[in-house]
Amino acid sequence: MNLQAIAFDLDGTLVDSAAGVALALNAALMNAGLARFDLATVRGWIGDGPDALIQRALRASDLDGVAPATLAWRLRRDFDEVTLQDPAAQGTPFPGMADLLRALSDVYPLVVVTNKPTPLARAVLEAAGLLAFFSAVHGADTPAQRKPSPLLIEQAAQRLGLPTAELLMVGDGSADLRAARAAGCRAAWVSWGYGEPPAVLVGDIWRLDTPRDLIARLQPDTESIQ
Repeated sequence: MNLQAIAFDLDGTLVDSAAGVALALNAALMNAGLARFDLATVRGWIGDGPDALIQRALRASDLDGVAPATLAWRLRRDFDEVTLQDPAAQGTPFPGMADLLRALSDVYPLVVVTNKPTPLARAVLEAAGLLAFFSAVHGADTPAQRKPSPLLIEQAAQRLGLPTAELLMVGDGSADLRAARAAGCRAAWVSWGYGEPPAVLVGDIWRLDTPRDLIARLQPDTESIQ
């Protein structure tokens, strides 16, 4: 194994953002006169970016395919506005995550690969005190970039000057694992996020139950990390 860099998903991997995402979504829905959804429901919708989140809310409201396109646009505008007004409310680092990133950043270049648009992702990372650990943030600013497309992983590897095979993708969702496979890079699935466990964890996919598990998996490259 020749890993030279590590890419992390954001929501459900680096930060527990479910409450903040639910807050922003429900504020947007209320502004449009629509019903709100509970935290457990919204948590199950996280992972594919705000546009997919909004479409799921519209579908659950029996408005999918019926509501005018302007409604989805208004919901997205209001969702982004709430997120940027108080990004600190949009995500708290999972326990041990800051320590993990601090240790790994001494050994590897770290990047974020997320289906959240880049401006929102950077704002959440900065508010959570994690942005400084990363050399780049690659967000899905167009639909074509969204995982499971490999485009963001390929973009991250290209910016680092590495082949994708030397990158590890760490995430909590099936989209992360599928994007990694499509890009030809290694993958690690985290159990503390929002995604369902893969049906089968094949040999080239690691399971991480705590952030420190990643350091154990990366031995001997991280022998100097305590």
